Amino acid sequence: MNKKPGNDAPPGGGKPRGILCLVLLFLWLPLPVLAEMVVIANHSVPVNRLERNAARLIFSMRRSQWPDGTPLGVVVMPDENPLHRQFSSQVLHLYPRQLRRVWDRQTYSGTGQSPETVATPEEMLERVATRPGAVGYLPREKVDGRVKLLEVKP
Repeated sequence: MNKKPGNDAPPGGGKPRGILCLVLLFLWLPLPVLAEMVVIANHSVPVNRLERNAARLIFSMRRSQWPDGTPLGVVVMPDENPLHRQFSSQVLHLYPRQLRRVWDRQTYSGTGQSPETVATPEEMLERVATRPGAVGYLPREKVDGRVKLLEVKP
């Protein structure tokens, strides 16, 4: 076999094998599992389940009270928070920017206001637990007995 000087690559080139090894390595790494997002509410809230459309109306601030007349208080996380993005897409089937557009339009037109914003899951849990009529969202594993789960039906 005639080898050119300075060409020490193994037969077959070597680069495709290295790329294949990297691809296989990434396939073997565990992928992060997305937590199931759930709607939580204060125990004073008179419902136990919502249709997806009702959840969209609530979180887009188009409803101001529960069926029994209790004022509705929506609590969310910042638009860029991964939990907010996950909730918007997983539960509401909306993009966070769609919610923001609705909130901004209502705020600037004087017909409504933006929801209350909290920074952490712990703050979300505390706020919803202590505020009658409040509704928010969390990963299922963060929920405790201080709030109740609202089932969202498609």
